[in-house]
Amino acid sequence: MASSSLICETGPWKDLRAHVEDIKKTHLRELLSDTERCKSMMVEFDGVFLDYSRQCVNLDTLNKLHNLAEASHLKEKINLMFNGERINSTENRSVLHIALRAPLDSIINNDGKNVVPDVWQVLNKIRDFSESVRSGAWIGATGKVLKDVIAIGIGGSFLGPLFVHTALQTDPEAIEFAQGRQLRFLANVDPIDVARNIAGLNPETTLVVVVSKTFTTAETMLNARTLREWITASLGPQAVAKHMVAVSTNLTLVEKFGIDPNNAFAFWDWVGGRYSVCSAVGVLPLSLQYGFSVVEKFLKGASSIDQHFYSAPFARNLPVLLGLLSVWNVSFLGFPARAILPYSQALEKFAPHIQQVSMESNGKGVSIDGVPLPYETGEIDFGEPGTNGQHSFYQLIHQGRVIPCDFIGVVKSQQPVYLKGEMVSNHDELMSNFFAQPDALAYGKTAEQLLKENVPRPLIPHKTFSGNRPSLSLLLPSLNAYNIGQLLAIYEHRIAVEGFVWGINSFDQWGVELGKSLATQVRKQLHVSRKKGKPVEAFNFSTTTMLTRYLQESADVPMEDCTILPKM
Repeated sequence: MASSSLICETGPWKDLRAHVEDIKKTHLRELLSDTERCKSMMVEFDGVFLDYSRQCVNLDTLNKLHNLAEASHLKEKINLMFNGERINSTENRSVLHIALRAPLDSIINNDGKNVVPDVWQVLNKIRDFSESVRSGAWIGATGKVLKDVIAIGIGGSFLGPLFVHTALQTDPEAIEFAQGRQLRFLANVDPIDVARNIAGLNPETTLVVVVSKTFTTAETMLNARTLREWITASLGPQAVAKHMVAVSTNLTLVEKFGIDPNNAFAFWDWVGGRYSVCSAVGVLPLSLQYGFSVVEKFLKGASSIDQHFYSAPFARNLPVLLGLLSVWNVSFLGFPARAILPYSQALEKFAPHIQQVSMESNGKGVSIDGVPLPYETGEIDFGEPGTNGQHSFYQLIHQGRVIPCDFIGVVKSQQPVYLKGEMVSNHDELMSNFFAQPDALAYGKTAEQLLKENVPRPLIPHKTFSGNRPSLSLLLPSLNAYNIGQLLAIYEHRIAVEGFVWGINSFDQWGVELGKSLATQVRKQLHVSRKKGKPVEAFNFSTTTMLTRYLQESADVPMEDCTILPKM
């Protein structure tokens, strides 16, 4: 897997670098006038339609990008991932989230062992457990049905499942299966998040799912202990066995916490946290809310894209095309950010999830061999559903910085509305903006056009739009569980492609660790200062000043007398 040189030292990279000036001479208005070019930049697979004709590329650019993919050994790296090789070299791990949604008859090996049967053993356990809870066969300590679920986790144990849950909440099939049930996610150690999650819930009807691979994540375990206290204060210590389950690999700590190890659901070290929504991390809470049959469709949608990514030629491969275009935008055109703009409110948590998957994966400054990179990697991802975003940050996108945009649209709304007498349906109104915004970014508006419209000359500079701002459009047939799985896998693999081309390790996250270790020192200082009155020491002047101020101004809070849980 290790390369002897950086990708920027290869001929295809240098060829693309020299090609930048040619592209900058050509406006998107001109590129979009070439019908044959546009036709060649439209790809469809399994109902998902991609149009990338509004990218600042021509056919020569694409050929050069494919040469770059070859120089980076992209196909070889994809094969290594699917074959279970330890491509996460800094942690000596395979990267096999694809196995989490593989059909039962698949063969995906890790260290010579097919892991698919193990995956399905856990999936079947989730199916049985979730159905026993949903049917009322599994009941709480006082004999009541457990109709409410709080999933405790952070980062990848939270953002992915929350995205899928939010997207399913308004799907008609999912609504039917979720009747009478609630699913909430507790991530932040801030007690406000605890208060919001337990508001209106009864411990007698609540099941808590604690998600932590090691069962040592500081924020997650403090939240778990807090909800354990909430349950035991009301129902007694024995209630934990009926009201708390775990998703973890550390059965010793699970049992020590008070959860029956038989009620722990496994996953594996070849699943990175941000790629774990298809493991028990996401499948368990989502199955408790919507039933396993709905979640299985989500897994099948993701699996469909997995197979497409593995086998489709690069010229028709959705994740590969998207990944190569991102490399072009970031490393050659110099655009550091990407806006993810789903024209569906159901996808409101999609951009926050992709923020983590992308920026934690590709926010790296060294190659996979540890060599400092002389080029930029990663993107600053952000987004908001349309049309909300149009009234928020689109001003910047249209007339400020150039930010490539991903427009995501849906043909059939989950909740269609057509008011009598209106020109179009509510969904048509939404999608009118989906189709218009990419053209507005691409074409812009010239001073000559404004003069013909009799715009006063002093306003012309303010109303001129330069255009030539790249975007791409993804159109999904609907937004059911299957389509949600497709969308997730497209972006997961797109991010992997970027990392493979850049020559970085997209599957570790050492940058997360430093702040956590420093927080441990602060935690110890807060403890000894509050309990023993010791002054703040061993920190720099700035941190010492801030910590001392915090301790002094919070000294009147009686720690022992704090209510175990905030009231709302």
